[in-house]
Amino acid sequence: MPPERRRRVRQDRKTQARPDGRAGARWGGPPRKAAPSCQRKSLAWPRAAAAAISVASEEEKRLRLRNRLTLEEDKPAVERCLEELVFGDVEDDEDALLRRLRGPRVQVQEDSDDSEVEKEAKDNFPPQKKPVWLDEEDEDEEMVDMMNNRFRKDMMKNANENQLSKDELQKRLKEEFQHAMGGVPAWAEANKWKTPSDDESEEDEDDLLQRTGNFISTSTSLPKGILKMKNCQHANAERPTTARISSVQFHPRAQVVMVAGLDNAVSLFQVDGKTNPKIQSIYLEKFPIFKACFSANGEEVLATSTHSKVLYVYDMLAGKLIPVHQVRGLKEKIVRSFEVSPDGSFLLINGVAGYFHLLSMKTKELIGSMKINGRIAASTFSSDSKKVYASSGDGEVYVWDVNSRKCLNRFVDEGSLYGLSIATSRNGQYVACGSNCGVVNIYNQDSCLQETNPKPIKAIMNLVTGVTSLTFNPTTEILAIASESMKDAVRLVHLPSFTVFSNFPVVKKKNISLIHTMDFSPRSGYFALGNEKGKALMYR
Repeated sequence: MPPERRRRVRQDRKTQARPDGRAGARWGGPPRKAAPSCQRKSLAWPRAAAAAISVASEEEKRLRLRNRLTLEEDKPAVERCLEELVFGDVEDDEDALLRRLRGPRVQVQEDSDDSEVEKEAKDNFPPQKKPVWLDEEDEDEEMVDMMNNRFRKDMMKNANENQLSKDELQKRLKEEFQHAMGGVPAWAEANKWKTPSDDESEEDEDDLLQRTGNFISTSTSLPKGILKMKNCQHANAERPTTARISSVQFHPRAQVVMVAGLDNAVSLFQVDGKTNPKIQSIYLEKFPIFKACFSANGEEVLATSTHSKVLYVYDMLAGKLIPVHQVRGLKEKIVRSFEVSPDGSFLLINGVAGYFHLLSMKTKELIGSMKINGRIAASTFSSDSKKVYASSGDGEVYVWDVNSRKCLNRFVDEGSLYGLSIATSRNGQYVACGSNCGVVNIYNQDSCLQETNPKPIKAIMNLVTGVTSLTFNPTTEILAIASESMKDAVRLVHLPSFTVFSNFPVVKKKNISLIHTMDFSPRSGYFALGNEKGKALMYR
């Protein structure tokens, strides 16, 4: 290029305007003054920020599309087609996808009476979605077979109902439940308004849940046949003896058992079924105990001897032993057999020559005496302590009134030649009489008071020797019978079926021996036996 032309081009470049417009003149126009520096900065920053945001947005969209395409390359064609049908095309805008999933908003005409709170709740209620597709098999009702299920056969109203739909079967089940419950239960009622009684029941439930215990009750009646029981540690294991056990009795209010025998001692043990720790032993010098018994309230222990007329009274609260040497008006030389009334008011002492004497339990003074023909074999109070049943040596039973001390009735024990024992049930229903031939006749108490020749309800003939011990349990579900003349001669009779439990005693063990006394605990949880070997056997 010639030098002249080169200089001319350079000069034209100097005079032309710059592309950014900061200085110089336009192409082919007059030159323009440059803007101030502060104005140039304020205009440059917004434009630069907007440009950066648009570039970042475009870059993000490009990366997101690339990631989608990368993920879709691994998907099968069927899955991609299904996603396009459900969610739309992949390249669609996300806002359009959200609007499609949200669905059209249903406009509901508001009631003019609605409150502002109700209107606001209706506005906030989510719109109802439409199903994307419908399955034809869902509309078909599934049928349930009724013939091949033994529990559903009873629900068939006729022979043609071999199959029922699920809805119809549900209705039948509801009908069966309501029929069994006697109507719709209160908890199943949907619209049940609370009443004050409901609040009280809830409070009762709260009180119930605030304590522990066994809330599941057992059956109201004891089943017959086999009695569930197990051996426990001997009641007197911590004080063994070889002398005969003459008395064993459970405390009426505490978990304590008393064991007394011919070793001149009365011992108290705590009942736990495992070790039965000893609480106390009372030794009576030269006083082989014939019988020992708790008072009705459990505060005293009474004891008599085999060859003495002294009656020992042990006050358990004060810890004092009080001997009663002589009862004014009582001319008996030996005091042996006695009974305590259930209400704790009277003490009945069996004498000789058919006499038995009624004493006050509080003062130990004689109230009156009664006499029967022959020798008195055994006696007992009725459950209400208003009558006395006495069995004589000639097989007769006498019924006496305690208040008037008059004989109310007299009858012959059927088949008995010699009476040995007698007992009454706690509920006032039965009277059991044991004879020397091993037969136990069970009578109804009403028939014993009204009839001169009552017939026994049942005659128990499972023993072959004289029945010397009879005891009803507190719930009148078991009658224990025993004989001291033969080993293992003890049976438990179920009431009211009057059948003997087949699993007691266990014949193979032969550990019961000769039984002289027995008793049930106040709640019939334990059963104790005293034998001639000095062991107080206990079962649970």
